[in-house]
Amino acid sequence: MFEFFKKKEENAENKEEKKGFSLSFSMFKNIISKTQNAISESVSEIVSSKQKIDDDMLDEMEETLIKADIGLDTAVSVVDKLRERQNKLTPDDIKPFLKNEFNTILKEAGECKIHLKDGLNIFLITGVNGAGKTTLIGKLAYQYKNEGKRVLIAAADTFRAAAEEQLEIWSNRAGADIVRKDGADPASVVFDAIKKAQAENYDILLIDTAGRLQNKFNLMEELKKIVRVIKKEAPEQITESLLVIDANTGQNGLKQAEVFKDATDLSSIAITKLDGSAKGGIIIAIAKEMKLPVKLIGVGEKMTDLKEFNSDYFTDALFD
Repeated sequence: MFEFFKKKEENAENKEEKKGFSLSFSMFKNIISKTQNAISESVSEIVSSKQKIDDDMLDEMEETLIKADIGLDTAVSVVDKLRERQNKLTPDDIKPFLKNEFNTILKEAGECKIHLKDGLNIFLITGVNGAGKTTLIGKLAYQYKNEGKRVLIAAADTFRAAAEEQLEIWSNRAGADIVRKDGADPASVVFDAIKKAQAENYDILLIDTAGRLQNKFNLMEELKKIVRVIKKEAPEQITESLLVIDANTGQNGLKQAEVFKDATDLSSIAITKLDGSAKGGIIIAIAKEMKLPVKLIGVGEKMTDLKEFNSDYFTDALFD
């Protein structure tokens, strides 16, 4: 009987999650299980055979955090704080200490929730090719359409072969409209999309951009031009400047954030493929070193598998 009611509650929970961006704690824990193993389980192995915190343990801890893609600077900073208090703590205190440190880092980076404005909301979506940018735009459009929003997509990656076609397929799946001018100057596509969104009272404008880091200088100049157009034509409508990072890239994701941050005034990060990666520690590194919050996570292949990141759930799940 208990199992029947438990299953009924889980089904209701799953149905609720499909309606929007939120995730239950149990689902969140399952999604980051590989990252949890890489961090929490490794920490457990280190502390299990120790009676007290010593220098060898701290060195092992630092190495473990670095391997878990938390980043060199972040790992050193966290372990240094632990070293300062090592005589006041026991090995059993280490997990609660790390949980508190990670939670503080994530909170200081900024709020995880996206807040829509009244009227038009513009999302500038950037990221390297292959990070899952086009897929994320399609899923984001789908989610907002399901909330009753009018959604327009600007296909401003005009130089990559078939980029506009791929984006149009996703816009059709999502039920969103699209502004597409194959081969045109990206900034002109953005200009036209803003004018259309303003004139026709759209709620959401999602702007796709190129991600060719092999031509980094040209790409950054292109992105800066797009940003100037947005700031000139719709300065009050910029809701998010969002960088999409594939979780599997690990520390390369931090380097990508550094490249894109200045050119586009990044406000937040979206992490794709988090469910299949053990490198979710990059979330902490980005929060610590770039002062940017993760706001969206990709957790599967379905149209509904784009969810809000929850920093409390993340740290709780890591050390649960």
